[in-house]
Amino acid sequence: MENLMYLKSGTDIRGTAVEKDGKPVDLTDERLVKIICSYADYLKEKLGKNELSIAVGYDSRVSSPRIASTVLKTLSSLGVKVYDCGLSSTPSMFMSVINFGVDSAVEITASHLPMEMNGLKFFTREGGFSGEDIKVILAAAEKIENVIELKNNEALILDNMEKYCFDLREMIKKGVNADDYNMPLKGLKIVVDAGNGVGAFYAENVLKILGASTDGSRYLEPDGTFPNHIPNPENKAAMQSICEAVAESGADLGVIFDTDCDRAACVDEKAFEINRNKLVALASYIALKGNEGGTIVTDSVTSDGLNKFIEQELGGVHHRFKRGYKNVIDEAIRLQNEEGKNAPLAIETSGHAAFRENYYLDDGAYLVTKIIIEAARLRKEGKTIGDIIKNLRVPQEEKEVRFTIKLCDFRDYGLSVINDFRNLCENTEGICVSPINHEGVRVNFNEGSGDGWQLLRMSVHEPLLVLNCESNQQGGCEKMLGFFKNFITAYEKLDTSKLF
Repeated sequence: MENLMYLKSGTDIRGTAVEKDGKPVDLTDERLVKIICSYADYLKEKLGKNELSIAVGYDSRVSSPRIASTVLKTLSSLGVKVYDCGLSSTPSMFMSVINFGVDSAVEITASHLPMEMNGLKFFTREGGFSGEDIKVILAAAEKIENVIELKNNEALILDNMEKYCFDLREMIKKGVNADDYNMPLKGLKIVVDAGNGVGAFYAENVLKILGASTDGSRYLEPDGTFPNHIPNPENKAAMQSICEAVAESGADLGVIFDTDCDRAACVDEKAFEINRNKLVALASYIALKGNEGGTIVTDSVTSDGLNKFIEQELGGVHHRFKRGYKNVIDEAIRLQNEEGKNAPLAIETSGHAAFRENYYLDDGAYLVTKIIIEAARLRKEGKTIGDIIKNLRVPQEEKEVRFTIKLCDFRDYGLSVINDFRNLCENTEGICVSPINHEGVRVNFNEGSGDGWQLLRMSVHEPLLVLNCESNQQGGCEKMLGFFKNFITAYEKLDTSKLF
């Protein structure tokens, strides 16, 4: 029995799909067949159905056509009614379950990871599979000894992306409600950087059709080698690219997607980034319209300035939770369903944003669409989206440092380091431990000690301790890091080389 559990990556299955630098392929056809057979069996039990219908889509990676062919043939050979959606965004694949009533959907993607990687994401009407679902599927796949004989691909073609784009266009028409109803973006120039992922659809099949000029857009051609930059709104080169596109074209707005479009960020007319805390602030403003006093759920590394913006400027409640977009989304759903709290938005600083009105689906195109509607409305008043967040206090400095834990059983060791840091800070003048810690320990430094905060936490997936640090004064991070250096050097099982 071979080990497949290492292919689990949070709520996805991911592995090497193209040999590169001597690294062998993990996602072989034989393993894919086993995984898909296990997935189909699990789905039958989960849904209580013997006959299944499943839609399959994929991103622009060079390995995606091979994997898609294997997935489609396997499902066809199992007697599943299969729909081939072709090149598709991840959010559109979830929407195929809603719009076309299929039992489940599969997206072949590895998000922003390097070109040699690929993976599988699974959806039902309830949303994406959980990490526990993935564990069960992989455990059952490990026990399969004889791979089934594959028959011909009998999938039906489903133009799922056309329906998805139609719905986004209708959303903009209704939201803007322009005098020229069918051309609500006429006179606006919006550039898109798709990073050679699947995001070109937004420029071609949403913006242009509604009258916007998209001249100056970049890297719309799908190319799984990603020759220009990594399609990732958290990547500096990617954000520089969309900033340049706005500046060079004189655009009113720029938008950028990750490879499969479940994340996004934007750039204002001055070519200033609206990313991370700024993006969360803008999305919170939009989500709290009609949801006064609502709760915005974010990940743990959001800034103190954002907290004040949400609670003092917008009158909302900021619920700072854990890293990991699924953690944030699940917490918003829990608050909504179990505690009866009005939670209209779950959003992570990485660009994953899930609106309650949109099934709590993390959808970069939906987020961008909400922002564009707001931009079009503000234009009538002579304002821009930058005006919305002008009172957001941004930190002077920020830094993230990662420490590898050099142990197989790394989690207990990492947690003990976090606990020691908490105890130290509780007994140090000028430092205050945050009263609410859903993840790791967050501590606040007074003005004399660095005027900011540090968060020490475990990585979501990897054997790492992660330190996030923000300061409201120049040189503040270095002052706070000096305190941390004195603490961390006692732990020999940590690789602290990046701190020195």
